[in-house]
Amino acid sequence: MMRWLAFVAVTALLCATDAKANLDVQSLADDPANWVIQSGDYAGQRYSRLDQINASNVSELKVAWTFSTGVLRGHEGGPLVIGDVMYLVTPFPNTVIAIDLAHDQKILWKYQPKQDPFAAAVMCCDTVDRGVQYAEGKILLHTADTSLIALDAKTGIEVWKVKDDDPKNGASGTGAPLVVKDKVIVGVSGGEFGVRCYITAYDLNSGRKVWRAYSMGPDEDILVDPDKTTSLGKPIGKDSSLKTWNGDQWKIGGGPVWGYMAYDPQLNLIYYGSGNPSTWNPVQRAGPDHKPIDQKWSQTIFARDADSGIAKWVYQMTPFDQWDYDGVNEPILTDLEIDGVTRKVLTHFDRNGFAYTLDRTNGELLVAEKFDPDANWASKVVTDRNDPQYGRPLVNKKFSPFVTGTDDVTKGICPSAMGAKNQQPASFSRLTGWFYVPLTRLCMDMEAFKVSYAAGQPYVGATLTMFPAPSANGDTGAFLAWDGAQGKIIWSKPERFAVWSGALSTAGGIVFYGTLEGYLKAVDQKTGKELFKFKTPSGIVGAPMTYMHDGKQYVAILSGVGGWAGIGLAAGLTNPEDGSGAVGGFANLSEYTSLGGTLTVFALP
Repeated sequence: MMRWLAFVAVTALLCATDAKANLDVQSLADDPANWVIQSGDYAGQRYSRLDQINASNVSELKVAWTFSTGVLRGHEGGPLVIGDVMYLVTPFPNTVIAIDLAHDQKILWKYQPKQDPFAAAVMCCDTVDRGVQYAEGKILLHTADTSLIALDAKTGIEVWKVKDDDPKNGASGTGAPLVVKDKVIVGVSGGEFGVRCYITAYDLNSGRKVWRAYSMGPDEDILVDPDKTTSLGKPIGKDSSLKTWNGDQWKIGGGPVWGYMAYDPQLNLIYYGSGNPSTWNPVQRAGPDHKPIDQKWSQTIFARDADSGIAKWVYQMTPFDQWDYDGVNEPILTDLEIDGVTRKVLTHFDRNGFAYTLDRTNGELLVAEKFDPDANWASKVVTDRNDPQYGRPLVNKKFSPFVTGTDDVTKGICPSAMGAKNQQPASFSRLTGWFYVPLTRLCMDMEAFKVSYAAGQPYVGATLTMFPAPSANGDTGAFLAWDGAQGKIIWSKPERFAVWSGALSTAGGIVFYGTLEGYLKAVDQKTGKELFKFKTPSGIVGAPMTYMHDGKQYVAILSGVGGWAGIGLAAGLTNPEDGSGAVGGFANLSEYTSLGGTLTVFALP
């Protein structure tokens, strides 16, 4: 018990007000009645200190009120609550809605951005948006056409607007911004269209561009110091990215940034992940001697100085990616006891099926173990610091599309390109010290084919067929508890379909998550026992959140099936290979749910 008391005290420091944070955001986040950041706090823990709803009474939850967004397609992300007002955003056309919680959920204002409708055509995996952010009286919106817009939170009037990129080039915007001090940080998508992707910091008050950091290219473009930026404790050296690409392929290299980010105010470091290299066909990305080449810094966790954007350290999870194992999944910051020493760590559940725990001060790899029991593309990730392969995965050539070659099928790869976990954010509980992780249990057959680049056109070069993992007994999902210090599963609860919803843990000892059939569920943090479930009007791909209003705790969830997992339903696709194999992988989802965007809010009677 003393260990956990110390653990909770140390972890709570992450939420303490710090002069380096945005003071408005931090002070609002310190009040558990609010939900002011998509991830709950700067550490990305998705944990609430509210405990009015708890393991002993959660079974009594009732629907308090509902709200229709008026938009179909996938509703990822979730609402924010600041005081008496709730803010939410729909999928394309990205309408922002402000709701008055004090007056019968009256709509205070709506804002619908004017944007290029072509943007929807270059969104690879449904027309989703992962949520707005708030700071200093402004709502920050990232639209499908890559516009970043600041709105007056009281009126919905546009304060400023900047364009990050151009959909005509294949670029799109789906990720939520992050506000750090006087900057708004946002990334750009387009890995399936050959966009060389990046993150950009804009001035919160004016929209002026402060710095931009690409995922690959020359040192001055990716904002690294060859002598000071490190990878696994060693300086990355000059032209670390250019040396790992064949010719000028880096110019259409991908590396999208659309996942949730985290921030450590004490270290003044922003953490995020980059995605897949373009094209998916690894044969086309091989080195001049037809050998694997890392393609840095795709599939990488970056730790960047918030003021300058300069990377302090980088770590690449899947060098020379062959499976579309985007490294964009959220970093979660905690202080964990590992080998008897309390470390400031970052934990990341990667698409590739491995969970990584790194020292977030310097990028040292501490733990890398499979949270997906079926992952077979690599036997392990080397964690022995004395091994020349330290930090690298040991790839199983049987499941390598590069070895199989173009126009031949590589069979039985686990996980599928959807990953063991995709966009749906995990949660960390300060009660148990465990992580709660949504899981997708799909494998795939993959056929790579040659593809030519043309701006604004798909640059994928692979056909996928997806199917349930061998040990999943026909299920394609699970929800599990993970010990990040030991790198092991504590318990795992099977689900009929991939769990495409985020997780929320609370001081009440429970974890909430949603299912593709549309159920909001609550389980006991210690045992995984199901304590509550309710069928919402559509499949859930959003993230649950909680807030308190007038002394009463509420839990809210957006339902609206879609995203990559639900693209067949969302876009009316029927060919099993459409949606990069998702249609076949979720062929019977239409028997359990249908389209429709709805916010459902729960409370105790």
